[in-house]
Amino acid sequence: MQGNDILPASGGAGESGGNARIVYILYLAAIVIGLLALIGVIIAYVSRNDSGGWANDHYRFQIRTFWIGLLYSAVGAVSTVFLVGWLMLLAVLVWWIVRCVKGLQRVSRSEPCPNIETWLW
Repeated sequence: MQGNDILPASGGAGESGGNARIVYILYLAAIVIGLLALIGVIIAYVSRNDSGGWANDHYRFQIRTFWIGLLYSAVGAVSTVFLVGWLMLLAVLVWWIVRCVKGLQRVSRSEPCPNIETWLW
């Protein structure tokens, strides 16, 4: 089926990055409805095997964003007992938004993520 951006992309250097864009949007919407992040990471896992070129970098970046964000959130949630956790959760929220917005900007310019392995932005 043509034009369906929710299905795994059929690779190639000319890929539009539609699935990557959808995952970033789902991640941002997950701030309100947390389950959307899980849907987003599933789409990223499925799409990364069928993509090629610059879009594959975005899927790896999105998968790392999910798992690192989950780790930071878990540490923040556990440390809320000590009140410093609330600041950490706020920092995780800002970190999440910045990574998603920067990723969306790169997808719209059809650029790969410059540093996939980073834990920051």
